[in-house]
Amino acid sequence: MPIPDTMRCVEISAPGGPDVLRLTERPVPMPSAGEILIAIAHAGVNRPDCLQRAGAYDPPPGASDLPGLEAAGTVAAVGEGVGRWKVGDEVCALLPGGGYADYAVTPAEHALPIPAGLTLAQAAALPETCFTVWSNVFDRGGLRAGERMLVHGGASGIGTTAIQLAVARGARVWATAGGPERAARCTDLGATGIDYRSEDFVQILRDAGGADVILDMVGGDYIVRNLKALAEDGRLVQIAFLNGPKAEVNFAPLMTRRLTITGSTLRPRSDAEKARLAEALRTEVWPLIEAGRMGPIMDRAFPLKEAAAAHAHMENGGPVGKIVLNVA
Repeated sequence: MPIPDTMRCVEISAPGGPDVLRLTERPVPMPSAGEILIAIAHAGVNRPDCLQRAGAYDPPPGASDLPGLEAAGTVAAVGEGVGRWKVGDEVCALLPGGGYADYAVTPAEHALPIPAGLTLAQAAALPETCFTVWSNVFDRGGLRAGERMLVHGGASGIGTTAIQLAVARGARVWATAGGPERAARCTDLGATGIDYRSEDFVQILRDAGGADVILDMVGGDYIVRNLKALAEDGRLVQIAFLNGPKAEVNFAPLMTRRLTITGSTLRPRSDAEKARLAEALRTEVWPLIEAGRMGPIMDRAFPLKEAAAAHAHMENGGPVGKIVLNVA
């Protein structure tokens, strides 16, 4: 596969709003040992990209400074020691950064095959949400069949993935969203939708027996409310803080009701840990997608040159499901 010397990419010209995203050209990166180079067809847009653009989420050492944490496309080159993939293979992959571009490199073990029946655009919407949901809901939260889970931000990319995967694995799910239409979309996916603007999720979950697992990206005043909504032995899993990371908490219930508070971020985790998660997705999640029991909920696609518009759409609270950039 011929590889050009330069590529189009979207860089962050300075920390700020969506307008700081700038289409430019850079040299095409080359894969090191254990890495693959992907000719990108589509790239997922995620809230961490917006945080990086705003100057609040720096890439880890050695990662590309370009935004973009997931993509789908074709393997264009392989580094030394790569045996799983060959040039021409279609893959989707978790990226350390650099997805808003024609080409990006990533460890070969962080790539996955395109699930049967999905387009490349749909596959580009899988890695970031599937890695995040699996590692937090099932690894850290320990959700089991028959348990009750509450998902905040149920209409988001993370939320729609969490609902579907939890339901497919036998859990009962409740999900909050802003407004009756977005709550109804959560219900369509198998959850009990809760309009947080007019309904009290704490009371609803307490009436149901309490949540065994809560997946929260809101934080702030939700932290105390989440603890009240947990069942005994419940687990609160924190993955973001849209309302801030601080709250005044009475920790006595953690002892008396045996509660657990945990959480994680995905990007700083080791390559080996991400490889382990990728293998779990291949064996536990990809078969569910190929069987039609879950899949990416697609919102809108934007051309690469309109990455700023994609970020504005995300931050305006409009999307239901995933936003992607059409790169190729």
